[in-house]
Amino acid sequence: MLAAITESLLDLLYRLQGKLSQTGPIGFIILLTAVSILVYRVTKYLFEGPACRPWLASRRHPFGTQKSRSNSEGLAQSAARKLGTWEPHPFTRPKPAPYRDWSLTTTTPLPYRPFRHGPYHITMGLRTMQWDDWIELDNEYLKFHTLKAQRIASRGAKCCRTDPEPRVVDGAVELLEELASYLPDRYPSLFRRTEVGIDNLATGECFDIRKDHLTVNGIAEDPMQLCARLVQDDLAIMFEREDGQYYLLAGAILLAGFWRLEDKFGMPLSNIHTSGGVPGYKKKLEKGMMNFFHRVQPDRPVVRNNYFIQVDDGLAWSESIGSEDGAEGSFGWDTAEKNRIVEHHWFRSERQSLRRLPRSGGVVFTIRTYFHPVVEIAREPYVPGRLASAVRSWGDDVAKYKGRDRYGDVLLEYLDAKHQEQVRNGLDVDKEEDARAYPW
Repeated sequence: MLAAITESLLDLLYRLQGKLSQTGPIGFIILLTAVSILVYRVTKYLFEGPACRPWLASRRHPFGTQKSRSNSEGLAQSAARKLGTWEPHPFTRPKPAPYRDWSLTTTTPLPYRPFRHGPYHITMGLRTMQWDDWIELDNEYLKFHTLKAQRIASRGAKCCRTDPEPRVVDGAVELLEELASYLPDRYPSLFRRTEVGIDNLATGECFDIRKDHLTVNGIAEDPMQLCARLVQDDLAIMFEREDGQYYLLAGAILLAGFWRLEDKFGMPLSNIHTSGGVPGYKKKLEKGMMNFFHRVQPDRPVVRNNYFIQVDDGLAWSESIGSEDGAEGSFGWDTAEKNRIVEHHWFRSERQSLRRLPRSGGVVFTIRTYFHPVVEIAREPYVPGRLASAVRSWGDDVAKYKGRDRYGDVLLEYLDAKHQEQVRNGLDVDKEEDARAYPW
Protein backbone atom coordinates (compact mmCIF):
# COMPACT_ATOMS: atom_id res chain seq x y z
CA MET A 1 0.00 0.00 0.00
CA LEU A 2 2.73 2.49 1.02
CA ALA A 3 4.74 1.73 -2.12
CA ALA A 4 1.71 2.33 -4.30
CA ILE A 5 0.93 5.61 -2.51
CA THR A 6 4.55 6.73 -2.83
CA GLU A 7 4.59 5.95 -6.54
CA SER A 8 1.38 7.91 -7.06
CA LEU A 9 2.75 10.89 -5.12
CA LEU A 10 6.00 10.94 -7.07
CA ASP A 11 4.11 10.76 -10.34
CA LEU A 12 1.73 13.55 -9.35
CA LEU A 13 4.50 15.82 -8.06
CA TYR A 14 6.45 15.30 -11.26
CA ARG A 15 3.42 16.35 -13.29
CA LEU A 16 2.83 19.39 -11.06
CA GLN A 17 6.45 20.40 -11.41
CA GLY A 18 6.20 20.25 -15.18
CA LYS A 19 3.05 22.35 -15.29
CA LEU A 20 4.34 24.99 -12.85
CA SER A 21 7.99 25.19 -13.90
CA GLN A 22 7.37 28.27 -16.02
CA THR A 23 5.34 30.25 -13.48
CA GLY A 24 8.26 31.46 -11.32
CA PRO A 25 7.84 32.10 -7.56
CA ILE A 26 4.06 31.74 -7.72
CA GLY A 27 4.40 28.28 -9.18
CA PHE A 28 6.91 27.34 -6.49
CA ILE A 29 4.51 28.45 -3.75
CA ILE A 30 1.67 26.44 -5.32
CA LEU A 31 3.88 23.35 -5.59
CA LEU A 32 5.06 23.70 -1.97
CA THR A 33 1.47 24.02 -0.79
CA ALA A 34 0.46 20.94 -2.79
CA VAL A 35 3.32 18.93 -1.28
CA SER A 36 2.30 19.96 2.24
CA ILE A 37 -1.32 18.97 1.66
CA LEU A 38 -0.36 15.62 0.15
CA VAL A 39 2.03 14.76 2.98
CA TYR A 40 -0.63 15.71 5.54
CA ARG A 41 -3.35 13.63 3.85
CA VAL A 42 -1.15 10.54 3.43
CA THR A 43 0.10 10.76 7.03
CA LYS A 44 -3.47 11.14 8.27
CA TYR A 45 -4.58 8.11 6.25
CA LEU A 46 -1.70 5.90 7.40
CA PHE A 47 -1.97 6.73 11.07
CA GLU A 48 -5.61 7.72 11.54
CA GLY A 49 -7.31 5.88 8.66
CA PRO A 50 -9.55 2.82 8.61
CA ALA A 51 -6.74 0.44 9.55
CA CYS A 52 -6.32 2.36 12.83
CA ARG A 53 -10.03 3.13 13.34
CA PRO A 54 -12.00 -0.13 12.93
CA TRP A 55 -15.27 1.65 13.73
CA LEU A 56 -14.81 3.83 10.64
CA ALA A 57 -13.97 0.84 8.46
CA SER A 58 -17.09 -0.94 9.65
CA ARG A 59 -19.27 2.01 8.65
CA ARG A 60 -17.79 2.00 5.17
CA HIS A 61 -18.03 -1.74 4.62
CA PRO A 62 -21.40 -3.26 3.74
CA PHE A 63 -20.83 -6.24 6.02
CA GLY A 64 -20.31 -4.24 9.20
CA THR A 65 -17.15 -4.94 11.20
CA GLN A 66 -16.48 -8.24 9.44
CA LYS A 67 -13.89 -6.85 7.04
CA SER A 68 -11.80 -4.91 9.56
CA ARG A 69 -11.99 -7.74 12.08
CA SER A 70 -10.96 -10.28 9.42
CA ASN A 71 -7.98 -8.13 8.47
CA SER A 72 -6.73 -7.62 12.03
CA GLU A 73 -7.24 -11.28 12.90
CA GLY A 74 -5.49 -12.29 9.69
CA LEU A 75 -2.45 -10.12 10.38
CA ALA A 76 -2.25 -11.55 13.88
CA GLN A 77 -2.45 -15.05 12.40
CA SER A 78 0.40 -14.27 9.99
CA ALA A 79 2.57 -12.99 12.82
CA ALA A 80 1.84 -15.97 15.08
CA ARG A 81 1.81 -18.95 12.73
CA LYS A 82 4.84 -21.15 12.23
CA LEU A 83 6.59 -20.65 8.90
CA GLY A 84 5.55 -23.19 6.30
CA THR A 85 2.19 -23.89 7.96
CA TRP A 86 -1.34 -22.69 7.27
CA GLU A 87 -4.63 -23.17 9.07
CA PRO A 88 -7.69 -23.02 6.78
CA HIS A 89 -9.25 -19.56 6.78
CA PRO A 90 -13.06 -19.15 7.01
CA PHE A 91 -13.20 -16.56 4.19
CA THR A 92 -15.55 -17.27 1.29
CA ARG A 93 -15.09 -15.29 -1.92
CA PRO A 94 -18.09 -13.07 -2.73
CA LYS A 95 -20.25 -14.26 -5.60
CA PRO A 96 -19.49 -12.16 -8.69
CA ALA A 97 -22.17 -10.34 -10.64
CA PRO A 98 -22.79 -11.59 -14.19
CA TYR A 99 -20.74 -9.65 -16.75
CA ARG A 100 -23.40 -7.56 -18.41
CA ASP A 101 -23.68 -8.08 -22.18
CA TRP A 102 -20.51 -10.18 -22.30
CA SER A 103 -20.10 -11.81 -25.72
CA LEU A 104 -17.67 -14.36 -27.09
CA THR A 105 -17.60 -12.37 -30.33
CA THR A 106 -18.02 -8.69 -29.44
CA THR A 107 -16.41 -8.14 -26.02
CA THR A 108 -13.01 -6.70 -26.91
CA PRO A 109 -9.84 -6.99 -24.79
CA LEU A 110 -9.47 -4.33 -22.12
CA PRO A 111 -7.14 -1.55 -23.35
CA TYR A 112 -4.45 -1.72 -20.68
CA ARG A 113 -1.68 0.79 -21.41
CA PRO A 114 0.26 0.59 -18.11
CA PHE A 115 3.07 3.04 -18.82
CA ARG A 116 3.62 6.56 -17.60
CA HIS A 117 5.63 9.58 -18.64
CA GLY A 118 9.06 9.42 -17.01
CA PRO A 119 10.69 9.18 -14.56
CA TYR A 120 10.45 5.39 -14.19
CA HIS A 121 10.02 4.06 -10.64
CA ILE A 122 10.68 0.42 -9.70
CA THR A 123 7.83 -0.64 -7.41
CA MET A 124 5.47 -3.58 -6.98
CA GLY A 125 2.66 -1.32 -8.20
CA LEU A 126 -0.11 -3.19 -6.37
CA ARG A 127 -3.72 -2.02 -6.47
CA THR A 128 -6.81 -3.42 -4.74
CA MET A 129 -8.70 -5.90 -6.90
CA GLN A 130 -12.48 -6.10 -7.05
CA TRP A 131 -13.69 -9.68 -6.84
CA ASP A 132 -15.91 -9.34 -9.91
CA ASP A 133 -12.76 -8.67 -11.95
CA TRP A 134 -10.69 -11.67 -10.87
CA ILE A 135 -10.74 -13.36 -14.31
CA GLU A 136 -10.98 -11.29 -17.50
CA LEU A 137 -12.29 -12.99 -20.65
CA ASP A 138 -13.01 -11.47 -24.07
CA ASN A 139 -13.49 -12.23 -27.76
CA GLU A 140 -9.95 -13.65 -28.01
CA TYR A 141 -10.97 -16.52 -25.72
CA LEU A 142 -11.15 -19.21 -28.40
CA LYS A 143 -7.83 -18.10 -29.91
CA PHE A 144 -6.13 -18.41 -26.51
CA HIS A 145 -7.92 -21.68 -25.75
CA THR A 146 -6.82 -23.25 -29.04
CA LEU A 147 -3.21 -22.16 -28.59
CA LYS A 148 -3.15 -23.46 -25.03
CA ALA A 149 -4.60 -26.81 -26.08
CA GLN A 150 -1.94 -27.15 -28.79
CA ARG A 151 0.84 -26.43 -26.30
CA ILE A 152 -0.60 -28.80 -23.71
CA ALA A 153 -0.56 -31.53 -26.35
CA SER A 154 2.96 -30.77 -27.58
CA ARG A 155 4.75 -29.72 -24.38
CA GLY A 156 2.75 -31.23 -21.52
CA ALA A 157 4.56 -31.14 -18.16
CA LYS A 158 7.08 -28.61 -19.46
CA CYS A 159 4.26 -26.07 -19.23
CA CYS A 160 1.74 -27.51 -16.74
CA ARG A 161 2.82 -29.21 -13.55
CA THR A 162 1.80 -29.77 -9.93
CA ASP A 163 4.24 -30.92 -7.25
CA PRO A 164 2.98 -34.20 -5.70
CA GLU A 165 3.18 -32.85 -2.15
CA PRO A 166 -0.37 -33.30 -0.74
CA ARG A 167 -0.90 -29.67 0.28
CA VAL A 168 0.21 -28.53 -3.18
CA VAL A 169 -2.18 -30.91 -4.92
CA ASP A 170 -4.90 -29.67 -2.58
CA GLY A 171 -4.04 -26.08 -3.51
CA ALA A 172 -4.23 -26.81 -7.23
CA VAL A 173 -7.60 -28.53 -6.77
CA GLU A 174 -8.76 -25.61 -4.63
CA LEU A 175 -7.91 -23.22 -7.48
CA LEU A 176 -9.82 -25.45 -9.90
CA GLU A 177 -12.81 -25.43 -7.56
CA GLU A 178 -12.62 -21.64 -7.28
CA LEU A 179 -12.62 -21.24 -11.06
CA ALA A 180 -15.48 -23.72 -11.44
CA SER A 181 -17.47 -21.68 -8.93
CA TYR A 182 -16.59 -18.21 -10.24
CA LEU A 183 -16.80 -18.65 -14.02
CA PRO A 184 -20.47 -19.77 -14.37
CA ASP A 185 -21.53 -16.86 -12.16
CA ARG A 186 -19.46 -14.26 -13.99
CA TYR A 187 -19.79 -15.61 -17.56
CA PRO A 188 -23.07 -17.58 -17.63
CA SER A 189 -23.23 -17.57 -21.44
CA LEU A 190 -19.90 -19.43 -21.63
CA PHE A 191 -19.90 -21.78 -18.63
CA ARG A 192 -22.46 -23.98 -16.88
CA ARG A 193 -22.10 -25.47 -13.41
CA THR A 194 -22.75 -29.22 -13.15
CA GLU A 195 -23.06 -31.76 -10.35
CA VAL A 196 -19.43 -32.80 -10.83
CA GLY A 197 -17.83 -29.57 -12.02
CA ILE A 198 -18.27 -27.27 -14.98
CA ASP A 199 -19.06 -27.39 -18.71
CA ASN A 200 -17.61 -25.07 -21.36
CA LEU A 201 -20.53 -24.23 -23.64
CA ALA A 202 -18.31 -22.94 -26.47
CA THR A 203 -15.84 -25.82 -26.69
CA GLY A 204 -18.03 -28.70 -25.49
CA GLU A 205 -15.56 -29.65 -22.76
CA CYS A 206 -16.96 -31.23 -19.59
CA PHE A 207 -14.81 -30.96 -16.47
CA ASP A 208 -15.08 -33.29 -13.49
CA ILE A 209 -13.27 -31.43 -10.72
CA ARG A 210 -13.76 -33.97 -7.93
CA LYS A 211 -10.39 -34.66 -6.37
CA ASP A 212 -10.54 -38.39 -7.11
CA HIS A 213 -11.49 -37.76 -10.75
CA LEU A 214 -9.94 -34.57 -12.25
CA THR A 215 -10.87 -35.15 -15.88
CA VAL A 216 -11.89 -33.27 -19.00
CA ASN A 217 -14.21 -35.25 -21.28
CA GLY A 218 -13.31 -38.34 -19.26
CA ILE A 219 -9.52 -37.96 -19.69
CA ALA A 220 -7.49 -37.52 -16.50
CA GLU A 221 -5.25 -34.46 -16.36
CA ASP A 222 -3.07 -32.52 -13.95
CA PRO A 223 -5.29 -30.08 -11.99
CA MET A 224 -3.28 -27.06 -13.18
CA GLN A 225 -3.74 -28.24 -16.76
CA LEU A 226 -7.49 -28.35 -16.21
CA CYS A 227 -7.35 -24.81 -14.82
CA ALA A 228 -5.42 -23.65 -17.88
CA ARG A 229 -8.13 -24.90 -20.23
CA LEU A 230 -10.76 -22.75 -18.53
CA VAL A 231 -9.23 -19.26 -18.75
CA GLN A 232 -7.03 -17.08 -20.93
CA ASP A 233 -4.55 -16.53 -18.09
CA ASP A 234 -1.38 -18.34 -17.21
CA LEU A 235 -1.51 -19.53 -13.59
CA ALA A 236 1.01 -20.12 -10.81
CA ILE A 237 0.69 -21.04 -7.13
CA MET A 238 3.40 -20.27 -4.57
CA PHE A 239 3.62 -22.14 -1.26
CA GLU A 240 5.54 -21.16 1.86
CA ARG A 241 8.08 -23.56 3.33
CA GLU A 242 9.82 -23.68 6.70
CA ASP A 243 12.47 -21.15 5.62
CA GLY A 244 9.78 -18.51 5.07
CA GLN A 245 10.35 -18.46 1.31
CA TYR A 246 7.53 -18.98 -1.18
CA TYR A 247 8.19 -21.66 -3.81
CA LEU A 248 6.66 -22.11 -7.26
CA LEU A 249 5.15 -25.59 -6.85
CA ALA A 250 2.15 -25.54 -9.19
CA GLY A 251 1.90 -23.82 -12.53
CA ALA A 252 0.29 -23.64 -15.96
CA ILE A 253 2.63 -21.32 -17.87
CA LEU A 254 1.73 -21.63 -21.55
CA LEU A 255 1.90 -18.08 -22.94
CA ALA A 256 4.76 -16.43 -21.05
CA GLY A 257 6.75 -15.29 -24.07
CA PHE A 258 10.13 -14.94 -22.38
CA TRP A 259 10.43 -17.61 -19.65
CA ARG A 260 9.74 -21.32 -19.13
CA LEU A 261 8.08 -23.09 -16.22
CA GLU A 262 10.60 -25.92 -16.48
CA ASP A 263 13.40 -23.49 -15.54
CA LYS A 264 11.62 -21.92 -12.56
CA PHE A 265 9.60 -24.81 -11.11
CA GLY A 266 10.50 -25.49 -7.48
CA MET A 267 12.42 -22.22 -7.11
CA PRO A 268 11.82 -19.77 -4.26
CA LEU A 269 10.41 -16.37 -5.16
CA SER A 270 13.75 -14.59 -4.73
CA ASN A 271 15.61 -16.96 -7.05
CA ILE A 272 12.91 -16.69 -9.69
CA HIS A 273 13.49 -12.95 -9.85
CA THR A 274 17.27 -12.91 -9.52
CA SER A 275 17.75 -15.70 -12.07
CA GLY A 276 15.59 -13.71 -14.46
CA GLY A 277 17.62 -10.56 -13.95
CA VAL A 278 14.69 -8.49 -12.69
CA PRO A 279 16.15 -4.98 -12.23
CA GLY A 280 16.18 -3.50 -8.74
CA TYR A 281 14.85 -6.67 -7.14
CA LYS A 282 17.35 -6.96 -4.28
CA LYS A 283 17.47 -3.26 -3.45
CA LYS A 284 13.91 -2.14 -4.07
CA LEU A 285 11.53 -5.10 -4.26
CA GLU A 286 12.64 -8.16 -2.31
CA LYS A 287 11.88 -7.05 1.25
CA GLY A 288 8.50 -5.57 0.39
CA MET A 289 7.56 -8.58 -1.71
CA MET A 290 8.48 -11.06 1.02
CA ASN A 291 6.49 -9.09 3.60
CA PHE A 292 3.52 -8.96 1.26
CA PHE A 293 3.53 -12.70 0.63
CA HIS A 294 3.78 -13.50 4.31
CA ARG A 295 0.96 -11.16 5.32
CA VAL A 296 -1.51 -11.30 2.41
CA GLN A 297 -4.90 -12.60 3.51
CA PRO A 298 -7.60 -14.44 1.50
CA ASP A 299 -9.91 -11.40 1.59
CA ARG A 300 -7.28 -8.96 0.28
CA PRO A 301 -6.71 -9.64 -3.45
CA VAL A 302 -4.51 -7.26 -5.43
CA VAL A 303 -3.70 -6.60 -9.06
CA ARG A 304 -0.77 -5.13 -10.96
CA ASN A 305 0.25 -4.52 -14.58
CA ASN A 306 3.48 -4.54 -16.54
CA TYR A 307 4.53 -4.17 -20.17
CA PHE A 308 7.22 -5.17 -22.66
CA ILE A 309 8.07 -4.65 -26.30
CA GLN A 310 8.51 -7.77 -28.43
CA VAL A 311 9.98 -7.91 -31.94
CA ASP A 312 7.97 -10.84 -33.27
CA ASP A 313 4.33 -11.94 -33.12
CA GLY A 314 4.75 -15.02 -30.92
CA LEU A 315 2.17 -14.88 -28.14
CA ALA A 316 3.31 -18.12 -26.53
CA TRP A 317 7.06 -17.76 -27.07
CA SER A 318 9.16 -14.96 -28.55
CA GLU A 319 11.30 -16.78 -31.11
CA SER A 320 13.39 -13.65 -31.66
CA ILE A 321 15.22 -14.28 -28.36
CA GLY A 322 16.04 -17.90 -29.24
CA SER A 323 14.52 -21.35 -29.36
CA GLU A 324 12.09 -22.33 -26.63
CA ASP A 325 13.81 -25.71 -26.57
CA GLY A 326 17.30 -24.27 -26.15
CA ALA A 327 19.42 -24.94 -23.09
CA GLU A 328 18.74 -22.77 -20.05
CA GLY A 329 20.57 -19.48 -20.51
CA SER A 330 20.96 -19.94 -24.26
CA PHE A 331 18.27 -17.41 -25.15
CA GLY A 332 17.92 -13.71 -24.48
CA TRP A 333 17.77 -10.29 -26.05
CA ASP A 334 21.37 -10.55 -27.27
CA THR A 335 20.24 -13.02 -29.93
CA ALA A 336 17.41 -10.81 -31.25
CA GLU A 337 17.78 -9.09 -34.60
CA LYS A 338 18.45 -5.39 -34.11
CA ASN A 339 16.23 -2.61 -35.46
CA ARG A 340 13.58 -4.66 -37.20
CA ILE A 341 10.98 -2.49 -38.90
CA VAL A 342 8.23 -1.25 -36.62
CA GLU A 343 5.63 -3.57 -38.17
CA HIS A 344 7.44 -6.37 -36.29
CA HIS A 345 7.12 -4.56 -32.94
CA TRP A 346 4.43 -5.84 -30.58
CA PHE A 347 3.19 -4.40 -27.31
CA ARG A 348 2.96 -7.09 -24.64
CA SER A 349 1.20 -6.27 -21.38
CA GLU A 350 0.39 -8.49 -18.42
CA ARG A 351 -2.42 -8.00 -15.94
CA GLN A 352 -1.52 -10.04 -12.85
CA SER A 353 -3.80 -10.75 -9.92
CA LEU A 354 -2.59 -12.15 -6.60
CA ARG A 355 -4.74 -13.74 -3.92
CA ARG A 356 -4.32 -16.29 -1.15
CA LEU A 357 -6.38 -19.46 -1.28
CA PRO A 358 -8.18 -19.79 2.07
CA ARG A 359 -8.01 -23.58 2.46
CA SER A 360 -4.47 -24.41 1.35
CA GLY A 361 -2.80 -21.05 1.93
CA GLY A 362 -1.20 -21.02 -1.52
CA VAL A 363 -0.74 -17.61 -3.17
CA VAL A 364 -2.17 -17.65 -6.69
CA PHE A 365 -0.95 -15.55 -9.60
CA THR A 366 -3.21 -15.16 -12.60
CA ILE A 367 -1.24 -13.72 -15.52
CA ARG A 368 -3.36 -12.45 -18.39
CA THR A 369 -1.39 -11.35 -21.45
CA TYR A 370 -2.65 -8.62 -23.79
CA PHE A 371 -0.78 -8.61 -27.10
CA HIS A 372 -1.13 -5.98 -29.83
CA PRO A 373 0.95 -4.55 -32.70
CA VAL A 374 2.64 -1.30 -31.76
CA VAL A 375 1.31 0.31 -34.94
CA GLU A 376 -2.21 -0.50 -33.72
CA ILE A 377 -2.00 1.00 -30.23
CA ALA A 378 -0.06 4.02 -31.57
CA ARG A 379 -3.25 5.16 -33.29
CA GLU A 380 -4.83 5.80 -29.89
CA PRO A 381 -4.77 9.38 -28.57
CA TYR A 382 -1.80 10.15 -26.30
CA VAL A 383 -0.36 6.63 -26.47
CA PRO A 384 2.65 7.22 -28.78
CA GLY A 385 3.87 10.25 -26.84
CA ARG A 386 3.44 8.64 -23.45
CA LEU A 387 4.97 5.32 -24.51
CA ALA A 388 7.99 7.11 -26.02
CA SER A 389 8.49 9.03 -22.78
CA ALA A 390 8.21 5.83 -20.74
CA VAL A 391 10.72 3.92 -22.88
CA ARG A 392 13.20 6.80 -22.70
CA SER A 393 12.86 6.95 -18.92
CA TRP A 394 14.09 3.41 -18.30
CA GLY A 395 17.36 3.25 -16.41
CA ASP A 396 20.22 1.22 -17.87
CA ASP A 397 19.27 -1.92 -15.92
CA VAL A 398 15.61 -1.72 -16.94
CA ALA A 399 16.54 -0.98 -20.56
CA LYS A 400 18.81 -4.04 -20.65
CA TYR A 401 16.13 -6.24 -19.07
CA LYS A 402 13.51 -5.07 -21.58
CA GLY A 403 15.88 -5.29 -24.57
CA ARG A 404 15.68 -1.64 -25.63
CA ASP A 405 19.00 -1.81 -27.49
CA ARG A 406 17.42 -4.22 -29.99
CA TYR A 407 14.50 -2.02 -31.02
CA GLY A 408 14.76 1.39 -29.35
CA ASP A 409 15.94 3.48 -32.30
CA VAL A 410 13.21 2.29 -34.66
CA LEU A 411 10.48 2.31 -32.03
CA LEU A 412 11.18 5.79 -30.70
CA GLU A 413 11.48 7.34 -34.15
CA TYR A 414 8.08 5.90 -35.04
CA LEU A 415 6.39 6.90 -31.78
CA ASP A 416 7.76 10.45 -31.98
CA ALA A 417 6.43 10.83 -35.50
CA LYS A 418 2.98 9.51 -34.51
CA HIS A 419 2.85 11.81 -31.50
CA GLN A 420 3.75 14.85 -33.62
CA GLU A 421 1.08 13.82 -36.10
CA GLN A 422 -1.53 13.69 -33.33
CA VAL A 423 -0.51 17.12 -32.06
CA ARG A 424 -0.73 18.60 -35.56
CA ASN A 425 -4.22 17.14 -35.83
CA GLY A 426 -5.34 18.98 -32.72
CA LEU A 427 -4.47 16.71 -29.77
CA ASP A 428 -4.50 18.77 -26.55
CA VAL A 429 -1.57 17.41 -24.54
CA ASP A 430 -2.71 19.31 -21.43
CA LYS A 431 -5.84 17.16 -21.22
CA GLU A 432 -4.06 13.80 -21.21
CA GLU A 433 -4.44 13.16 -17.49
CA ASP A 434 -8.21 13.60 -17.75
CA ALA A 435 -8.46 11.42 -20.86
CA ARG A 436 -6.25 8.47 -19.93
CA ALA A 437 -5.74 7.63 -16.27
CA TYR A 438 -3.35 4.80 -15.34
CA PRO A 439 -3.39 1.92 -16.30
CA TRP A 440 -5.41 2.80 -19.42
